[in-house]
Amino acid sequence: MNNFFRGIIAAWGAKKLGGGCLSTIIIFALIWTLLGKCNQGAKSQSAPSPRPPVAMCR
Repeated sequence: MNNFFRGIIAAWGAKKLGGGCLSTIIIFALIWTLLGKCNQGAKSQSAPSPRPPVAMCR
């Protein structure tokens, strides 16, 4: 996910869920981190890692 959209989503969620100044900052950081982790999981599952060729001898 693009950092810009990640920031917008995190800011919107923090505004809705946060009660005060400190809790809003904590919730923003939490949502930002969770969105970053979701993005990493999608990248690792969609593209398999290249495997080295295997030599078979008979």
